[in-house]
Amino acid sequence: MTFLAGVIPAEHASGHLLVLPSTNGPVAVSELAAAWFSDVAWLREPTRAAGSRRMAGSRFRGMAQADSLVPGVMRLGDEHVATGPFEVAEAHLAELQIPATTAEAYSIARSDGLRDVRGAAPTSYDDRDGIARAFPHALPQAEELRIVQWAVASARKTGGGVLVDGRQPLVPDPAASVNLQLYSAHPLLPGDVLPMLRSFIATADVSAEQVTPDGTPRYTLAGSTPYDGSIVIDVERVDRVPRALGSLDWRSYGPYAYRMTWVPADPYELELEHGSGLHVIARARMRASLSRLAVALQSRIAGILVDDGGFIATPDELEARSDSATGGPPGSRAWV
Repeated sequence: MTFLAGVIPAEHASGHLLVLPSTNGPVAVSELAAAWFSDVAWLREPTRAAGSRRMAGSRFRGMAQADSLVPGVMRLGDEHVATGPFEVAEAHLAELQIPATTAEAYSIARSDGLRDVRGAAPTSYDDRDGIARAFPHALPQAEELRIVQWAVASARKTGGGVLVDGRQPLVPDPAASVNLQLYSAHPLLPGDVLPMLRSFIATADVSAEQVTPDGTPRYTLAGSTPYDGSIVIDVERVDRVPRALGSLDWRSYGPYAYRMTWVPADPYELELEHGSGLHVIARARMRASLSRLAVALQSRIAGILVDDGGFIATPDELEARSDSATGGPPGSRAWV
């Protein structure tokens, strides 16, 4: 099947096509890009050109042509650009199994018009993003690989999809994003964080603890369940924060990282594009629990939450995770 036929101009149809749902308004693709790449900038900003010709005839009196979207060009990394957006209608999204009514697509390719040099064929086809499956003959390397990884992460973040080389679809499950990190200016001791974790897993405890030479605490908390796996919280002072925080006022976050991670009963399933039914059920429960835990921690010490794609997690996203039908009611706990 040829996806997005007639939507993407021929000169851009062979690039990696990132499809971002825009049902609730356009997605700020430059903000997604800035979370992964430095020096992101519009070389030519997209614009809307007003329709210049009115419909002829009395039946069309007062009706004008719809505004047309003129795509822009955004620098993405050292060697690539993203051209778009191109408007995608619901029928094309249904072909890609993307549950949205409208979307915007961007074609990503080398800025010099050449093809990227790729490496050897993958030795294994099991990976969370499905990249090895999409490139069975030669894997992307260097910046192209990072471009594809970013596109898949952006699609997972927004509920969209990617067509690698303009033809092979990758539609990641947004529910596969579970882990969260809180960056705050306030250090808490294990005894301050442990009760929060125990409100979800009663048997949670401190598994490692030390004081660094500068006097700041560094510790790990963990709580295990027989069915849903474990939640692990690693707390430490860091020298670097995610790139996504660079656009914010430094006073809104801090150097103390609280990393909240889900470890499933079978960790190997984290490396699979499609986990088993039991894995997905456990993931849904733990995704909701981790979200509520992160919100509770943030409400106490402020800071900024970042998801496992490297993007800032918004309150709406966290609420959707907590209130998901499979996650259970707000007061639910993991099975212990």
